[in-house]
Amino acid sequence: MRASDRPHDPAAAKAPEPQQSPPLIHRTDPRSRGLVISGALTLGLGAAAVFLPAPYVVESPGPTFNTVGTVKAENGEETPLIEIEGATTYPTGGELDLTTVYVAGGPDTAMSFLEAVGAWVNPEDAVLPEEFVYPRGTTGEQVDEQNAAAMSSSQEAAVAAALRELDIAFTEELAVADLVADSPAAGVLQAGDTLVRIGNTNIDGIETLRGELQDNGGSPVEVTYRRDGVERTASITPVQGENGSYQLGIFLATSYQFPFDISIALNNVGGPSAGMMFALGIVDRLTPGELTGGKHFAGTGTIDSAGTVGAIGGIPQKMVGATDSGAEFFLAPADNCGEVVGNIPEGLDVVKVATLDEARSAVEALAAGADPAGLAQCTAN
Repeated sequence: MRASDRPHDPAAAKAPEPQQSPPLIHRTDPRSRGLVISGALTLGLGAAAVFLPAPYVVESPGPTFNTVGTVKAENGEETPLIEIEGATTYPTGGELDLTTVYVAGGPDTAMSFLEAVGAWVNPEDAVLPEEFVYPRGTTGEQVDEQNAAAMSSSQEAAVAAALRELDIAFTEELAVADLVADSPAAGVLQAGDTLVRIGNTNIDGIETLRGELQDNGGSPVEVTYRRDGVERTASITPVQGENGSYQLGIFLATSYQFPFDISIALNNVGGPSAGMMFALGIVDRLTPGELTGGKHFAGTGTIDSAGTVGAIGGIPQKMVGATDSGAEFFLAPADNCGEVVGNIPEGLDVVKVATLDEARSAVEALAAGADPAGLAQCTAN
């Protein structure tokens, strides 16, 4: 109850007021009063800053999940993380852990300055400006949707990469999702077109398209595409990207038809960085014997249907998470080596890989007792 809400006492109102001595007058130096006010404001602002939202994102080590193990379903029962129906599968052992990162802060979930400072002094955490992680104006709902879409796409690509690694046939179609700004395909291709051939070569996957564009060296190419059920052919001159590869200037959407069903049960984890470890788990389930030799592996990396392993974020935190879970070996994307060097936790052996085939070969070699130092390593430039 506020002071002004206290009940009024009639008896007290009638009581005579006691005699009081004249008040003492204290003269204060105006400069002293200014210093007091200034100090109070500084303390107040400092205290407020501790609780105000800070435009930072903190990445910290997250849990790991064994892709050849089980996870707890919503009904509380244990279920295989990778479920395969319609194909012969084999018992597995050891661990092929995918690694994760906890992300605090960001759109709709800003952290306080005090929390950011706490992360700064923790060597296992990374503090990044929010705009380095999320484009300006991104909402929390958009982040969740993008992460879910990336996870779904990475799972499909992992299945395709694993089946291609095992020479199991499947159908892959590439369609135009959108065009980049100033695309050489502008006015020719449009969203929804399915790419059929480049020159005389049927497009059966992203690797075929990339290879034909590179082999053509930037000269105009004949692209056959299907729109509304009708095939058409047009000449497009590729442009060279920053990485030196030739491109049509389009964003691709991929659809697959697999010969059997493969489902991945992993909830509350988003993003594309588990692709390589999903693919290794699928390879292990579809081949006789234990790929791991009973040993504990962890790793990270995106993957495309051709088996190319790509860079990810938060690899120092993922290596810490792998160590915390007891992993002996860690598979790191070659493109992340700059972040690997100098951040490897004690007791963890790291091998760099650029393709699914390299990752599989590394696991097989280490399972057989190979010296990790004899395999591909991340080194300082």
